[in-house]
Amino acid sequence: MTEAAPGSPNRDHDTENFPTASLILAKPVRGKVVAFYRFARMADDIADSAELDPSEKLRRLDAMGEALADPATAFPEAAAMHAHGVGTEEAMLILEAFRQDARQARYADWAELEHYCARSADPVGRMLLRLHGVASEAGHAASDGLCTALQILNHLQDLVDDRQKIGRVYMPQSWMALAGGEEAFFTSSNPRRRDILDAALDRVEEQLDRAQNLPRLVAASRRLALQSAMTISLARRLLAKLRAADPVLGRVAVGKGDFAAALLAAPLPGPHDPDLVAGRVARAASSFARGMRALRGERRRSLWAVYAFCRAVDDIADGAMPEAEKRRFLADWRGKLQRPDCVLSRELALACRGFDLPLAECEAMIAGMETDAADRLRIADEAGLDLYCRQVAGSVGALAVRIFGAPEAEQWGLRLGHTFQLTNILRDVDEDAARERVYIPLSLLRAAGIEDGPAVEIVRHPRFGGICAALAEQAKAGFARAEAEMGQYNPIALLPARVMMWGYHHLFQLMLARGWEGARVRPRLSKREKLHMAAMALGWRA
Repeated sequence: MTEAAPGSPNRDHDTENFPTASLILAKPVRGKVVAFYRFARMADDIADSAELDPSEKLRRLDAMGEALADPATAFPEAAAMHAHGVGTEEAMLILEAFRQDARQARYADWAELEHYCARSADPVGRMLLRLHGVASEAGHAASDGLCTALQILNHLQDLVDDRQKIGRVYMPQSWMALAGGEEAFFTSSNPRRRDILDAALDRVEEQLDRAQNLPRLVAASRRLALQSAMTISLARRLLAKLRAADPVLGRVAVGKGDFAAALLAAPLPGPHDPDLVAGRVARAASSFARGMRALRGERRRSLWAVYAFCRAVDDIADGAMPEAEKRRFLADWRGKLQRPDCVLSRELALACRGFDLPLAECEAMIAGMETDAADRLRIADEAGLDLYCRQVAGSVGALAVRIFGAPEAEQWGLRLGHTFQLTNILRDVDEDAARERVYIPLSLLRAAGIEDGPAVEIVRHPRFGGICAALAEQAKAGFARAEAEMGQYNPIALLPARVMMWGYHHLFQLMLARGWEGARVRPRLSKREKLHMAAMALGWRA
């Protein structure tokens, strides 16, 4: 018989961040879940003990594994599981994760962390599904997404406590390296930590998006559906709190009010995919959103899906994470285009079917983001710049005109997208340089006598402004051509494009007035100008 874990348990099933064996579950099922929980809690307390050395932890965990494999065991927690006939296979996986905790205190990258969650958290969800007779692949995938998200939220919430009390850090080392390493990451004033935390929370949000359908997938079990809905709601509440506050500076947690609100909302239909995508668009606060409001019904829903997809892959490319991680997450999105598995990819798939949108354009966007994912970005020549603009902006134009109801305007949309992207590049040269990105082609730099080197030195070169001015002439011609050709197409269908074009052209005019030499203050639309765009979207035109 193995020894009990040292000291009192850190938590019980009623005081966890998220409900485990809650009173929502049917009493017979709850008894089984409690038996599983007590076994797992004891193993977790052993792995997290500050009093035991690693070898003793492993000895006790191995003894628990032997008890789990022996139906005649006298060890109370294992005997209870055998008596209830619950979760021995899943508990074995959890023991494997806790053995890892006894041996490993740091994680190299996000894939390592996810692999840990697949054994420390996902089996709990799968056990609950099995007890309720859910065996679908979709149910398992949604449950895994939820459990992984919950585990990582706990890790982020407990960053300081885990490091101080048990010497363990779950934030990957390669991510903390971007803040100067582990010690620097935990320094109270480190300005890079917020960006890294936000990038990690984006990964968590994607897992929650995978889980969003879980209550509907288990609807045959009303009680499990309610607990799933409540858990997802609490997870999203904690996610929002972690976006708003720094867990290194003070504990961030859900409170009784959050639990009460999640419980009251659980019986109601939860937010559906289009609601979540609309919220994502609103959170982005983009001027593009004003143009999208000119649409109604399925057209607006589909354009929001395209925008949210573009935003998601752009956030990956711009995120504070290692280049290798960015490329892996972008590759994951290529898979999502073929096999939608989350809120955004499902909405994008509906848009593609509803408006005959070519997946090749979505793949082009991802290819452009793979360019942006580089730690050091340079573009060889003007053909390379044209290709990049075609990928990241032309693709949006080609998709958008189809949703607007003017597929015949595809070439016009491609050219306008190119003009928009030139405007973006000219607007952001200094911000991009801070990221070691230079989109002005090396061929143009060499022609002006500017050698490749640190990006901030390139954009400060006395002749750099002249290159910007030349590219601005291209953008100026692009706006003029778009305006001249717009009358060839349905003006009602292209109203959203007109609103977007007005906003971009106005920003471009502000840049021209500001000039390209010296301090290039980023232009912004005033409240009055934003209201003007909103009025245009409603059909008003000055």
